[in-house]
Amino acid sequence: MRRVRGRSAFAIEGRGDGEDGADAGRLRFLRGLFPRGDAHDRQSVANRVRMALDALPLLLLADLIVAAGLWLLGRPALGGAGFWMIAAPLLAMLVAGGAIRLVARRGKGATAPERMHGFVALLGLVQGFGWSVWLLASATGLAPSRWALAAVAHGGLLVVTTLVFAPVPTAVLALWLCLAIAATVALGPWAVLALLVPLLAVAVVMLGGISERSYVASRRWLARAAVALKASLLLGEFEESGRGWFWETDDRGLISYISPQIAAALGLAADRLLGTPMTGLVLHEAGDGAGSGAGERTLGFHLATRLAFSEIAVRAAGDDDVRWWSLSGRPAFDEYGNFLGFRGSGTDLTEMRRSEAEVKRLASYDSLTGLPNRILMRRTLDESLRDIAGRPKRAALFMLDLDRFKMVNDTLGHPVGDALLRQVAVRLQRVVQQDGQVGRLGGDEFNVVLPGIVERNRLATLASAIIQQLSQPYLIDGAHVSIGASVGIAIAPDDGATADALVRNADLALYAAKADGKGVHRFYEPEMHASAKDRRLLEMDLRGVMSESGLHLVYQPVVDAGSEAIVCFEALVRWDHPTRGAVSPSDFIPVAEEIGLIPQIGEWVLRTACLEAANWPDPVRVAVNISPIQFANPSLPGIVLSALAAAQLPPHRLELEITEGVFLNDDAATDAMFARLKAIGVRFALDDFGTGYSSLGYLKKAPFNKIKIDQSFVRGAAVPGNRNAAIIRAIVALAESLEMETTAEGAETPDELALIRSLGCSHIQGYIFGRPMLSDEARARVAGSGKLAMPGLLVTRDPRVAVLRSATVRSARGVEPARIRNLSRSGAMIECAIPFRPGEAVTLDLGNGGPVDGVIRWADEDRIGVAFDEPIEADQMAPQRMVRSAAG
Repeated sequence: MRRVRGRSAFAIEGRGDGEDGADAGRLRFLRGLFPRGDAHDRQSVANRVRMALDALPLLLLADLIVAAGLWLLGRPALGGAGFWMIAAPLLAMLVAGGAIRLVARRGKGATAPERMHGFVALLGLVQGFGWSVWLLASATGLAPSRWALAAVAHGGLLVVTTLVFAPVPTAVLALWLCLAIAATVALGPWAVLALLVPLLAVAVVMLGGISERSYVASRRWLARAAVALKASLLLGEFEESGRGWFWETDDRGLISYISPQIAAALGLAADRLLGTPMTGLVLHEAGDGAGSGAGERTLGFHLATRLAFSEIAVRAAGDDDVRWWSLSGRPAFDEYGNFLGFRGSGTDLTEMRRSEAEVKRLASYDSLTGLPNRILMRRTLDESLRDIAGRPKRAALFMLDLDRFKMVNDTLGHPVGDALLRQVAVRLQRVVQQDGQVGRLGGDEFNVVLPGIVERNRLATLASAIIQQLSQPYLIDGAHVSIGASVGIAIAPDDGATADALVRNADLALYAAKADGKGVHRFYEPEMHASAKDRRLLEMDLRGVMSESGLHLVYQPVVDAGSEAIVCFEALVRWDHPTRGAVSPSDFIPVAEEIGLIPQIGEWVLRTACLEAANWPDPVRVAVNISPIQFANPSLPGIVLSALAAAQLPPHRLELEITEGVFLNDDAATDAMFARLKAIGVRFALDDFGTGYSSLGYLKKAPFNKIKIDQSFVRGAAVPGNRNAAIIRAIVALAESLEMETTAEGAETPDELALIRSLGCSHIQGYIFGRPMLSDEARARVAGSGKLAMPGLLVTRDPRVAVLRSATVRSARGVEPARIRNLSRSGAMIECAIPFRPGEAVTLDLGNGGPVDGVIRWADEDRIGVAFDEPIEADQMAPQRMVRSAAG
């Protein structure tokens, strides 16, 4: 199958019947007298010459027969000279004919059609000259009786020669011209005229018919050639376009044609592939485990059985790259039914296969982290719970949720959140390693399937390692980002024999871990169903309370450390549920964060607090907490302006309390937000200082007016040996150097108050000056003297004794062992592994002293402060080992 370039196919096809109609009155053979040289005529001349040369052996055979007949007829009379008169022309005709045939065969079309046309005309001239010599020899050397036989031989030869040279009229004319001259010399003009005119008329008619048929045949051949040429061009363009290619084999299955593009794809030349088996182009091994080999076997079967096939997918041979083809073919037979081989086409399926593989990968893997997605992890979990025979197997499932990720994503943007998730995936895989399969379920949720691992100690150790690794700071775009993780654990088959049950129970354990303060792991317990149900109800109630205005604000006073005058109230949100009673902010604020209600609640708090503060005398301020999510909202300055305008509150009386979380990404957007809010005229307070994860660098440029010292540093600072006092002193010194005020939060006892004053704090906030109060009470307080006196003596708590006593703590979480470190009539400090939260009700079993009801006042890692509901008796404080502590 050879490519042909150029426009010849269209030029040939463009020669229509109009020209034939214009030449209807001409003799067709006259077309061959003078070739015009255009593309159409050149092809016609080449075809005519080919027809004449194909019949030339017949003419040369006729020459031999006639020459032999003349020698036999004239041998007695012609003698030696007559022999040469017959032999020499015969030799000339044979040599000329053989030479022209040789030129035509060796040239293979390279010789110009016009030149070959001239060679054939020259051969006609040689034939005419030779016959002329034979005619003269016959006319002069033969007896009249034998001359008649010679004339018949000459006539027959004339017919054969005319038939042979009919496609080339020039050769016919040259032949007849020589014969006419020779006949005139031998017989005289009148005899020639009488003899040749009838023959000439018959010959002309015969020649015209033969030439006409030759021309029609030539036109048909040209038409077929034009169609073949057009098909070749179209096939060539099809191959070059890359949409497909063609192949052909012989009857032995060996390649006889292959597109160069495919040879190049295999890294071979097309000539090297010719003669090789067609099946050698494809692989026969199951290379990729995806059913490879089936198509190759099907191809071999069809080639061996000579059956047509269509779109068989095979993998191409070759080591460099994986390529896939789709092959179609059908057997070819000749007119006698003999098998010739296969002809077919192929298309490249490589890109389609790659796309399909990518689609399958995306269907089973997370595009962001590359981890298995929910679908693949579900399949992995199913396989981990059942063996091939369907028998149950033991396995564990971790459900993970990232703490504070939503804040990072909302404040720093999705690109930072995506980069963080990718780093989390890497750390998870590094911790789990070969023990299990890590997957991402979506958002900030991950899970780990651990086949065959059910030992609680081992699972607890792995969960702790995961939390510890994921809680380490991340470096993203030059900023340090810190998050945490909570883990819920369910074990099969104890916590669920099916994937659905195990996932549900691991989720419940995760909810429990998040409810316990996050950053911890929890194993599934049956009681968690009730807690999860309660949480869902709480979420539904919280959504409804926003539409029903069920929230209200309370205000905790902030006083001047020296004058004890009220300078500010911090607005705190509260929720009184109709059936639950007072719901702690520590319970509903995390739920509000998860369901996206914080911006809505925050705006309501801001507007309500401004309206209330407008009723207070100047310069008493109101402090409102602004979450990182609110701070990242570009509309925040507009909301603040709207709230101030609606309440007609001067901007300097509004104090916005901001945590260190807004500085997770120290970028231009954070600086711009500070500048816009500062331009309004509001004040800024840095809340919970020292508990965040950012550097101190932001203090250089953030326009804070105040630093609030977190209560975790204030509580216990007055106890001798406690380092909190040193931390408070350092914070106060830092604030004074930056010309900022300080507020100590959580002051509850007179000795803590005295210590805070001695360390130089400018403001104090805590129960010692009052608990959060309703707006009416706050209004009454500032309407009076504006001062809050601290009652009582310097030390008001009961004496404490240091003890080492084992005890148990009963709570809604269950019963846990504990160790009492010190004890007084009003409370105790205990050590317990459970991370209790302030405000939780507990019952402390003192052993010999009996159970005592109380409430958690504070919690610091494993140390917990318990305040008893009722003072205990002295005999209940009589343990075996007790040492009086002057420190209390």
